[in-house]
Amino acid sequence: MRGKEVLMMQGAEKIVNTCARVEKGEKVLIITDPERLNIAKLLYGVMLGKGVEPVTAVMMPNEFDGQEPPSMIFQAMLDADLLIMPVAKSISHSEAVHKALANGARALAMSAFVEEQMYIGGIKADFEKQRAECLRFGRYFTEAEEIRITSPGGTDFYASLAGRNGNSHACIVDEPGMYSSVPNIEANISPAEHTASGVVVIDGAVSNFGIGVVDAPITMKIEAGMIKSISGGKDAKYLDDLLKSLGSEGVLNIAQIALGLNPEIKDFNGTMLNDHGVYGSSHIGIGTSHNLGGDVKADIHYDVMISNPTVKFDDKVVINEGKVIG
Repeated sequence: MRGKEVLMMQGAEKIVNTCARVEKGEKVLIITDPERLNIAKLLYGVMLGKGVEPVTAVMMPNEFDGQEPPSMIFQAMLDADLLIMPVAKSISHSEAVHKALANGARALAMSAFVEEQMYIGGIKADFEKQRAECLRFGRYFTEAEEIRITSPGGTDFYASLAGRNGNSHACIVDEPGMYSSVPNIEANISPAEHTASGVVVIDGAVSNFGIGVVDAPITMKIEAGMIKSISGGKDAKYLDDLLKSLGSEGVLNIAQIALGLNPEIKDFNGTMLNDHGVYGSSHIGIGTSHNLGGDVKADIHYDVMISNPTVKFDDKVVINEGKVIG
């Protein structure tokens, strides 16, 4: 094999063995699309070498992240022990994944994953080592009553976490019902409905809708858990026009608060699961929340990234201007 293929195969082995913990006898479903068939084939080949015969389902990409897969794939997901999902548009927040997890499947998302991520950046992290830190941040979310996020760019955001459980997504799924994505590493929560308020200044990226790294900061004003206004440059106008065109209040819901925890990811580059994992960053998920512990089912889910945040759980600062200290 050529150099790139060798490196990609090493990444595939790490995903299959370390992240997905694939075992002989398991029913594994790989969900992919035409642009990611090479990634799916590498994962398939590694599993064949372990004596596992996965099923591969190829779908055309959805229009937006968070929409449902085709019904035939939906049904297959309910019969799987493990889902691995290298797809262009995320299906992680779909009802299909929600039901598969409830049915005991493990799920490993590879949304908008590109071939270079098999051997560059976040995939180089020691996922076993970082798991302890990710679990600790998940506990911060669970144990705190409230969170406040500020940033040099102008973010000043508050939400109640009362009654909600944090999630630790450390790129390892080794128990029934577990979900994570790879290679980002993040801890997150769905805040109590109608409590998020303040200003979020997006000075990192919007890793959905083809926006990527923002051309200029986007300012979102938030009241009672909903986006009330969006302002800024051309990216802000595009996002505002798009959300208005969808005509659903749910696409304005503050669904998620997350912290990036992969020390091998230093910068935003517009690739979804890179940007989610930038070490010491924060992102706000918007739209559907029910796969994260919330009560809102919207048509889509998307995320906006904040650079160099200061994150405070109750009276405890755990990230100070992008430096992880907690």
